Amino acid sequence: MQNLLPKINPTETFAWKQLTQHALGFREGEKQTLNQLFEADPQRAERWSLEAEGWYLDFSKNLLDVQGLALLRRLAEECRVQEGIEAMFNGDRINETERRAVLHTALRDPSSSLCLADGSAPGELVKEVLGRMEGFVNGVLDGTVRGCTGLAFTDVVNIGIGGSDLGPLMVCEALAPYRNSLRVHFVSNVDGAHLQRTLQKLDPETTLFLVASKTFTTQETMANAVSARAWFWEQTGRRNRVDLHFVALSTNTSAVKSFGISLERMFPFWDWVGGRYSLWSAIGLSVALAVGFKHFKALLAGAHAMDRHFRHTPWEQNLPMTLALLGLWNRNFLGIQSLAILPYDQCLGRFPAYLQQADMESNGKSVDRQGRALTYDSGPVLWGEPGTNGQHAFYQLIHQGTSKVACDFVLSAKSQYPVGPHHRYLTANAIAQAQALMQGRDMAKVVATASAAGRSEDEIQRLSPYQVFEGNRPSNFLMCQNLTPHALGSLIAAYEHKILVQGLVWNIYSFDQWGVELGKVLANKLLPLLEAQENHSVDGLDSSSAALIRRWQAWQKD
Repeated sequence: MQNLLPKINPTETFAWKQLTQHALGFREGEKQTLNQLFEADPQRAERWSLEAEGWYLDFSKNLLDVQGLALLRRLAEECRVQEGIEAMFNGDRINETERRAVLHTALRDPSSSLCLADGSAPGELVKEVLGRMEGFVNGVLDGTVRGCTGLAFTDVVNIGIGGSDLGPLMVCEALAPYRNSLRVHFVSNVDGAHLQRTLQKLDPETTLFLVASKTFTTQETMANAVSARAWFWEQTGRRNRVDLHFVALSTNTSAVKSFGISLERMFPFWDWVGGRYSLWSAIGLSVALAVGFKHFKALLAGAHAMDRHFRHTPWEQNLPMTLALLGLWNRNFLGIQSLAILPYDQCLGRFPAYLQQADMESNGKSVDRQGRALTYDSGPVLWGEPGTNGQHAFYQLIHQGTSKVACDFVLSAKSQYPVGPHHRYLTANAIAQAQALMQGRDMAKVVATASAAGRSEDEIQRLSPYQVFEGNRPSNFLMCQNLTPHALGSLIAAYEHKILVQGLVWNIYSFDQWGVELGKVLANKLLPLLEAQENHSVDGLDSSSAALIRRWQAWQKD
């Protein structure tokens, strides 16, 4: 197979070796601290910030100096990152293990003139599907597309999992201020509780189901879809009207027809669209229904604008590139193992969960592009919650725990829900937390504050050790003026490109996900044992799995 991406061990580059040495002083705390970096450069915040597509990035609170940042850019050059970026945008099959192109960027660029090796033109394909989606969405919203009894739809249920759920769900919540009267629900878990609790609230005559599965074979999705269809049949008695209430977001024509969905209600996407990057495709139909097609197109436009910025802007002013390099520094040279995504916006409550899949499924790899075990760290553990909830949950560990955590704060300067002083409180907390992580509080300040408050010497001596904050903990701060569909699209795309750059430097394949396959294979082997009416032999299983199945079988009889 042709080598389409550079295959460079980053640890063998000059820049990696220099960065390893350069990081020693920062890691040991003997060379420079964040407070010292700010004292040495009063203009640091201005110099260490940039803007792109409505987003302001303050990266001044990273434990890094000018020399280190220059070395990080050299590392990207030595790993031929720009070559990898161009290979992706040009439709080369950079997902080499699956022999696929990676073209989620084409989904937000229907004007593209790109032509693939097989003769297909992604821009034309995308334009055709977007046109069909727009017609369908407008028909549902204006009431010309109706259910089996002639009633307009009031509810939509998106049935999918992974990228067919996390992205659309996150965007629908993030764009809640733009939602219309159509209620959109999401069912992903194969646990029957998720589907049944959703169906209990719905009228089958006014409910539209979107079955989102590229292959139309995904176990969890199809189990939920079949049960939803059975519910529709039972409630309405109209077995021949599935085509009016079910839509397929898929490429498997025969399976869609067998299910009872007409091809007019099938919206395809392509093998160059990865699941976790698919919200821009037909998988985003739930988003378009929730906010209307105009706002869905604005979401795509925002992402496309960030694509152009990322591809064509010099690295010194390049927002996704900067995020990626800072992440490499924290992960590989400062030894920070996790990244907290901290959106100070309730509408972005599902953004951390979305990025968990986008980042950890992409770069959670331990084998390089030559098939060799990595000798260095790849993707971090990513997690988070919206502020200020997180402050009352896990910020204790971030501030005073023994494991250091890098943080990305995300804030909209204007609230979509202006109520009294709430947004000022929210903003003050976000900025204060980033400030506290950077500055910390030493023993002298603790003692001085306690003395000024009139505390006794005994009390000061007893409590002071617990009130010291080490500080010197890195963070980025991303802020926009308003969280519009355009701004949200730009934000998501920025993180997508950050993931790409880091994978290119780590010499891994970011667009496959073999790690999720083994559990699926084993589950299919175990299913016959759980479906059997009588106890079946569990010979050949490990003792733990066998014991669990025997106990499960026994309890099914009680």
